[in-house]
Amino acid sequence: MNLSAGGPFWQRMAGAGALGVLAAFGLAPLGIWVASLAALICLPRLFLSCETRGRAAWLGWAFAIGYFGHALIWIVEPFMVDPERHAWMAPFALVFMAGGLALFWAAAFWLAKSLGRSASAQIWLLVLVLSLAEFARGYVLTGFPWAGLAQIWMDTGAAQILALVGPNALGTLTLAITLPLGLSLAGWCGTRALAGHALPAILFAAAALGYCATRPEVTSTGKTVRLIQPNAPQHQKWDPAYAPMFFQRQVGFTAEGARPDLIVWPETSIPVWLENAEQTLSVVADAAQGSPVVLGIQRRGGARIYNSMIYLDESGAQVGLYDKHHLVPFGEYVPFGDLMARFGLYGFAANAGQGFSSGPGARLIQLGALGRALPLICYEAIFPQDILAAPDRPEMLLQITNDAWFGTWSGPYQHLAQARMRAIEQGLPMIRTANTGISAMIDPLGRIEASLPLGEAGYVDAPLPAPLPPTLYARTGDSPVLLLLIGLTLGLLRITRPVRG
Repeated sequence: MNLSAGGPFWQRMAGAGALGVLAAFGLAPLGIWVASLAALICLPRLFLSCETRGRAAWLGWAFAIGYFGHALIWIVEPFMVDPERHAWMAPFALVFMAGGLALFWAAAFWLAKSLGRSASAQIWLLVLVLSLAEFARGYVLTGFPWAGLAQIWMDTGAAQILALVGPNALGTLTLAITLPLGLSLAGWCGTRALAGHALPAILFAAAALGYCATRPEVTSTGKTVRLIQPNAPQHQKWDPAYAPMFFQRQVGFTAEGARPDLIVWPETSIPVWLENAEQTLSVVADAAQGSPVVLGIQRRGGARIYNSMIYLDESGAQVGLYDKHHLVPFGEYVPFGDLMARFGLYGFAANAGQGFSSGPGARLIQLGALGRALPLICYEAIFPQDILAAPDRPEMLLQITNDAWFGTWSGPYQHLAQARMRAIEQGLPMIRTANTGISAMIDPLGRIEASLPLGEAGYVDAPLPAPLPPTLYARTGDSPVLLLLIGLTLGLLRITRPVRG
């Protein structure tokens, strides 16, 4: 494959796609972050070889579709739960999802090529406008920040920078230490410039090491939380022949051993609607033997249905309720669902009309002596803005999820990595229970203190870490970084002229 500047454009497109695939090796479960950096360093040579802004856009799109296609390969898994109905959609879903997300990158490449006068200006503009495109990807059409560049650092000390500036800024730093360096290595600058372009990487490594050394020690609350993992495959989860077995499995795990301070079941772990669950919840309370329980359940509210979390106190009374508010498009609801239902198109998790309804938004649940928790149901944990939207600072994050939808390869691991990021960003522990795994107790530094492996049924009693003081990112959010990126972009544009092409 010809990656040279003078090769045929179709070969350069193919090379960009291959580099995108390589870049995704830095994500979980592989975590080969060096591969991601190498791919990004190689990218400027191809970008600068583009003769026109249109070709630059196509090249950026090719890189991104390779990256997102590899990163989101797990997205075919939900279509395999009911293959007779949905399997035919799987390849289209992957291509359209990866291709759609790649449009953000294509737009950034087009702008950088259009507005940069010199090779150096184009590369630095690419750093800035691509960072803005990634910001937009987290918000447009409800947002989907999965596979953000910051995620490659999760198993390194650099992940602690999330506590300072958050995931979008860490993604910007990743681009700033790779793309300019690639400019020099591609021969577009002299030896002196190479040293200058290597400086951001050196400063980044030094800052990461230095900040890691200053992170406070995590202490324990002295409380114990039991994480319940029933391991119910999605194709059996609601089957009347299996659902009672999975429920009894969770009841058995709840009743075993010494009494913890809290027991947490995963998302939609109760096989009946909340309105009809009095007897079922009584069984749960009896098994808990005085321990409070958090569990996932579906409920109706008039003509609407909700994906919910409830809290049962020591007496078994329901004293807390949270309705998921950030829903999965085409998973939990379908836009114009009643119309789409006429064509046989439903959300995977709700086979009726519009599907689930959105709850009122982020709120806290009081968990007795453990303090206040910010509830997160499944997909909500990938959005840093959903945590920042909390009405007050909780003592912990609490995620219940059903990762059976994500299969057994990369999806559950990437979902866990993003949960760990949210813990670092806020300086808060996260309690995480997943139907098929990976359930984990995550400390405020993003470290996994206890866990249950993917695809295994069981429970683990985990000490609950104490929260750290509020992080800088928890206090400021993304606004300062966003404003800085906009200001730097406008400033750079003032000192460069557009090129024609």
